[in-house]
Amino acid sequence: MLFDLRQPQHPSLVTSFGDLGGYMHPHTYVRLPNGHVLATFQYHGGHEPKSDGGGLVEFDERGHLIRSSSAVDAAAKDELIRPYSLVIVPVLDSAVSTNTSMHADRDTRTVQVWRLSDLKLLRTLVLPPGPRGSEQQLPGEPRLLADSKTVLIHTFSCGLYQMEGIETDHPSVRHVKTFDGERCAVPLRIGRYWVQTLFSVHALAAYDISDPANVREVSRVTFDDKQKPHWIAADADGHRIVLNSGEYGDHRLFIVNFDPQTGALTLDGRFRDAGSKRPGVSMDGKSWPHGFHGDAYPHGTVFSRPAPVVKSASAGQ
Repeated sequence: MLFDLRQPQHPSLVTSFGDLGGYMHPHTYVRLPNGHVLATFQYHGGHEPKSDGGGLVEFDERGHLIRSSSAVDAAAKDELIRPYSLVIVPVLDSAVSTNTSMHADRDTRTVQVWRLSDLKLLRTLVLPPGPRGSEQQLPGEPRLLADSKTVLIHTFSCGLYQMEGIETDHPSVRHVKTFDGERCAVPLRIGRYWVQTLFSVHALAAYDISDPANVREVSRVTFDDKQKPHWIAADADGHRIVLNSGEYGDHRLFIVNFDPQTGALTLDGRFRDAGSKRPGVSMDGKSWPHGFHGDAYPHGTVFSRPAPVVKSASAGQ
């Protein structure tokens, strides 16, 4: 679904679309330099556990198919292919995608490298295990580093991996960090910091990744046991982070302040329900504009800024 958020308090639905080119269950979208959208689709031809793996699909903003490419790789026939998230690497004419099944068909452990210009799948790499032995399971979010060619990849099993040599015939991927807990959800990269949701230990932590061989924690905010930090997004300046627990814990939204210079995280106590002494805004038991009254489960969160007001010559006089 495409929403117009130029007036955030009055969003409007522009259009919606479903399967494209036989590919089903879109998950992650990125904007391409040409203005099109590139997305991962989990399945092809069905949503069953034994259905074919999906692929990458390029379409325009209105959902019109441009082209698509399968993520199924004969060289990785024993691996479950369920495209989950991706990042583009424009300077290398590349894209990197991960595989994790939203329907929990079974565990996954692969990432894939694509040529961006024609969506040709180049290779599938199996993540190596970390010290715990399970960090490679459920690859999640890839993020491009400041050098514009190195990619860090998190896993929902609390591993962090570094991929290099993406433009070569033999890209490499290695384990660089194991985070606290058994489950870790959506991360952010802001400058030289990796901000990671620590789902199992009810926390949000920031790590200095200026030296990927020596990733170190610099700050942490810990929540009560009802919070299972799941999704985070930063504002355009990287100074505020919105966080939620999805449907997995207490249905609340929090604002966490972030210092891009030091990596310091602090909970914004001003963001709270009217009359409440508890930080955060509850999404339960409220009335919504479309007529529903009850509990809402905020799964994903983003910031939206109003469109700038352009004054005419006459208005400025």
